Amino acid sequence: MDLLRSLPLGLYLEQPVTWLHHLDSRVKFIWLMSFLAAPLLANPYCRLALAVLLILLTISAAIPLRVWRQQMGWLLMLSVFVFILTAIAPDGLAVKHQPRLPPHELTFTQDISSTKAQTKPWYNPFGWGTPPSPQPSSSQPSKLKPLPQPTKYSYILLKAGGVTITRRSLELAVRVSTVLFTLIYSTNLYLLTTAPEEITAGLETLLRPLRRLNWPITEITLTLTLSLRFIPLVLEEVQNLIRSVSTRAINWKKLGIRKSLQVWLLIAERLLENLLLRAEQIAKAMTVRGFTSPNEHRVQWHELRISWYDWLALSSLILFWGARLTWG
Repeated sequence: MDLLRSLPLGLYLEQPVTWLHHLDSRVKFIWLMSFLAAPLLANPYCRLALAVLLILLTISAAIPLRVWRQQMGWLLMLSVFVFILTAIAPDGLAVKHQPRLPPHELTFTQDISSTKAQTKPWYNPFGWGTPPSPQPSSSQPSKLKPLPQPTKYSYILLKAGGVTITRRSLELAVRVSTVLFTLIYSTNLYLLTTAPEEITAGLETLLRPLRRLNWPITEITLTLTLSLRFIPLVLEEVQNLIRSVSTRAINWKKLGIRKSLQVWLLIAERLLENLLLRAEQIAKAMTVRGFTSPNEHRVQWHELRISWYDWLALSSLILFWGARLTWG
């Protein structure tokens, strides 16, 4: 089991170099923020269009199938699972209420009037004939019939046994699943096509006005770069621990639940110790190289250049938000 290949989350794809790699990191960051903000207050069609647009961007960039299939496969499976679970769950509108008026008020009043007509005395002083029986009025229907629906609208879309799918539950399912897919995959696509040094340089440039407020921008960007570089180390440590457990051929059935939890706690403790050891080694290496203060050791992470295709990407962003505000 190779986690670095089967679960490449937050890793940078060095080869092949796609057209997404050539874009400036600041332009891609603005596009990432647009993808994260566009689903807010958007209709379900717009949310589905955002997910399709991300898939089309991945295909057009000619990213290898082995890379995005592993990332998109489990994410699509998770989104479909969330969609099904939310669609069949109660939507929160099935509230029982008591009507203010009787359900058959018209029939109730008509029954009272017919009873009064029957009990009205019949004036017959000589006793001739028999009192006439009250005839039902032609305007009074013999049985209440449901009124025909003017449209084919139905709030309940599907009801089979204990499964009920309504319009609101379907809309909630689309919202939750598409937001989950857009949030995770857009961020992962940004990290996949942008080097950590480019991300650091781009964020430092965008956050430069905050230095007037005495914000430690250089320290923040340096911490972000180290965290991005630390992700492969975490996956490597997890992979080594899983391999060490699998080679010992532990019989989990004989251990039971209590002893199995103790083994996993020992593994988690060992993982934390290894990660802290790696962090200490990185800190010592930075101290030896003179990373004592950002003012004393200034590093140029990446040379930022805005080219014509970056301006083209920024102009297409205007069309993106125009379509979002118009039809979204």
